[in-house]
Amino acid sequence: MVDARGRVVAAATDGACRGNPGPGGWGALLRFEDGSVEEFGGHDPATTNNRMELQAALALLERLKELPLHPDLTLRTDSKYLIDGLGSWLKGWKRKGWRTAAGKPVLNQDLWECLDAARLDDVPLTHVKGHSGDPDNERVDRIAVAFSHGAAPDLTAGVKGSVSSATPDNDSAPLLLQQLLTRLELAERLADGAFSLTVIELAQLVEQPLKQLESKDGPWMWRDWLVSPEDTGRWRLHRRERGSGES
Repeated sequence: MVDARGRVVAAATDGACRGNPGPGGWGALLRFEDGSVEEFGGHDPATTNNRMELQAALALLERLKELPLHPDLTLRTDSKYLIDGLGSWLKGWKRKGWRTAAGKPVLNQDLWECLDAARLDDVPLTHVKGHSGDPDNERVDRIAVAFSHGAAPDLTAGVKGSVSSATPDNDSAPLLLQQLLTRLELAERLADGAFSLTVIELAQLVEQPLKQLESKDGPWMWRDWLVSPEDTGRWRLHRRERGSGES
């Protein structure tokens, strides 16, 4: 399977609902090796937050089956319901005839059955704390919330870098600035905490093609941070001292 954009290196989903039950929406995002981004989502006029979380994951997994995948790819989600359901509860539900431990019918059985059929053994789920500054989690949350309000958010389709739109409106610039601020705030926390990043995580943060980052073998500057390689193959951000020049 070949795609001009390369392999999928990052994936994220989220769901939202107004009223729970009420109008809902879901969002999904894919990042590719060449730095391009693909986003999609949908609306349901009467649903729940959990159903939207499941619908987002289902749509993304079905899309991933059509694409080449990086071996380190994970599906990032802030839904413990989704993670626990696929990782722990599903086997027991099926064994008990789609009944819970308390003997009650499993909620959202239709979506769970579809997810069970669509799951990819080589794409594990990773939990991300919601509204914690993770750029992709923040982005799919905005997509899901927009759809839950019946709006049509500007979605990126195979475009390199941040969100672009064929029909820009007055909110485009503030949205781009908000996304940039989220990434800069995250970079600040990563540097302060001395956290190291995999090359895929770094590509997600700086929004550069994975192949471009894999070719780097020494320190380099990204905005206000020095990005340095570690012996483990990971990368670390260091805040540039004020007054120092940028190479």
